Amino acid sequence: MPELIAPTVGLHASWLEAHDEWGPGLHEDGFGLRSTDAVRSPDGFAAWVARLVDRPDPEKPLDAGQVPCTYRWIVEDDRVLGGIALRHELNDYLLRVAGHIGYGIRPSARGRGLATWALGRMLVQARALGLDRVLIVCEVDNIGSTKTIERCGGVLEGIRDTELGPARRYWITL
Repeated sequence: MPELIAPTVGLHASWLEAHDEWGPGLHEDGFGLRSTDAVRSPDGFAAWVARLVDRPDPEKPLDAGQVPCTYRWIVEDDRVLGGIALRHELNDYLLRVAGHIGYGIRPSARGRGLATWALGRMLVQARALGLDRVLIVCEVDNIGSTKTIERCGGVLEGIRDTELGPARRYWITL
């Protein structure tokens, strides 16, 4: 049975396995990975995990352009299957490009309903934060995400061109 857990250094090897499965680049939505994160080394991975764990704490200072965010990993039997991020608010960039929630499922774990399951749980957390609706954005041709968002109540606002290419914009009322 999958679980949503806070990022942890104890899953370094498993996370690297998932990262390698995605292939080169930064495309694991929901993990908060930056090009400067040195996740291959134990120290770099620990620093990255510490940053993710601190993001929802309103008392901790954030880098410019960042908002409080709750990160969770989708894990089953100590195997990292994906990640999901709930941004507690929207800045201009998030409103245009990324929305409140981003997620990614490693290729070998897709088709099991994990994204729908994880999104449903994060919507409960969004409600608990006091949000009355959330924006979720996906690439225009990402049929898997489109179905996931719609299963969870997403209503298509429209398709817009963004800095990352054309994207579907969905709102979910909580």
